[in-house]
Amino acid sequence: TVDSIEYCTFGNSKPLRIRVRNILNDNYTNYYVKKADASRIYGLELEDLLSPYRINFLIYQDTLIEEHILGIPGDVFIDKHLDHCSELEKSQLAKEFVKFNERCFLGLLGDMRSYNYVVIPIHDYNQVMYRIRSIDFNQQGYEGNLKIYRPQYFKENRVMGELVNTKLKQSSIVQ
Repeated sequence: TVDSIEYCTFGNSKPLRIRVRNILNDNYTNYYVKKADASRIYGLELEDLLSPYRINFLIYQDTLIEEHILGIPGDVFIDKHLDHCSELEKSQLAKEFVKFNERCFLGLLGDMRSYNYVVIPIHDYNQVMYRIRSIDFNQQGYEGNLKIYRPQYFKENRVMGELVNTKLKQSSIVQ
């Protein structure tokens, strides 16, 4: 059943957020309904093909429906959670940020400021592993400045860049 429909004022797409609830178990999933455009569709397709994560989306004529991606928004994670991570977790986060940086470049995903990706904590016995995933798939294929595709160059990601520089050797980053 559809629980709610909300008009979202964030981003340039101004999507509708539809909450669909399973009446058998009360679990719900959010979907975003947006006007489809070529850059967003290409970005979604490349993300689905090139990243280790599957993304569910549906296109019908000029409408795009995207499944919500769970996680802690990057800016919230940096402000409220990063300081509580162990040194080992910070090293693992640094490695993950390097991989995320390269995936964005490969997929030509631009504008990966900290509020356009999520950090996903994965709890496994006595440790936590982290993954970083894009939540904005506007492909910026027309931009001539390659820095637009590298999250490391956005001031909002400065803390993550510093983490990479302090936790990883240059040879590890290159690898």
